Amino acid sequence: MIKIKAHAKVNLFLEVTGKRADGYHELATVFARVAAGDELLLRRSRTPGIGLKVEGGPGLGKISDNLVYKAAESFFKAFRLPPAVEITLRKVLPVGAGLGGGSSDAASTLLGLCRLYRVPVKANAAKLHRLAAGLGSDVPFFMLESRAAAATGRGEKLKALAVRGKMPAVVIVYPGRPVFTREAFGRLRLAPRPAIKRRLAAFREMISALELGRFTAAGSAGLFNRLEETVLPLHKEVRLAKARLEKAGADAVLMSGSGAAVFALAWKPGRARRIAEALENNRNYTVFFTKFC
Repeated sequence: MIKIKAHAKVNLFLEVTGKRADGYHELATVFARVAAGDELLLRRSRTPGIGLKVEGGPGLGKISDNLVYKAAESFFKAFRLPPAVEITLRKVLPVGAGLGGGSSDAASTLLGLCRLYRVPVKANAAKLHRLAAGLGSDVPFFMLESRAAAATGRGEKLKALAVRGKMPAVVIVYPGRPVFTREAFGRLRLAPRPAIKRRLAAFREMISALELGRFTAAGSAGLFNRLEETVLPLHKEVRLAKARLEKAGADAVLMSGSGAAVFALAWKPGRARRIAEALENNRNYTVFFTKFC
């Protein structure tokens, strides 16, 4: 049996630089992986096919529509292996939170099946990247198994970052209601080109700060998410969660991805713990006190 953690991510930076002909948007983003996440158990089965059981979380619809199932299907087809596997997904991350839960589940399925069937990951990196990109824009990042990465294109063009220096503790708050990616991007109006150019300079500065060990409380003002412009005005619960984290004394606060989750950074662990405890009192919130990993 293979047990694998499907980590969540937050976006330390996200600018939308253009609209593509295929309907996706061009992005410049910095993904950062955190310790909180789902868990997958994979074992070979004597019964042909793909068995999937989901524990926890809301009703996720038809099993065949689940990204874990789709990832397994694509794996067996690509490597021409007869499917005979049982997968249990223990769901912890909320759906529609902007934490990449489904994407991480899909990537972890591909990586777990590689281990279970002894398929070398490095030797098949290009094929696995294509499978990941076909499953979703965020899936390739989780295939890197990297602490952080800079991404362009629709998120599939990746550069793993060698993060140095002390990183802050992270408090993630999911305010109880999802925000759907299609809505966040569908309402977005691109910024003027000069503004995008300035943000791309900030994007490069963020990358340098992480790799040179200069990502500090003083420098965290560089956090940015363009999608806050479309989500915060329409989703009061996300707006309030962000305001409460700021009031609780975080060094920096930002919405992750297309929402609804908001995260706070605190370079002093004791402060981060107090922030988490302050927000845990709200019964509508799901709070994760975690770290970059």
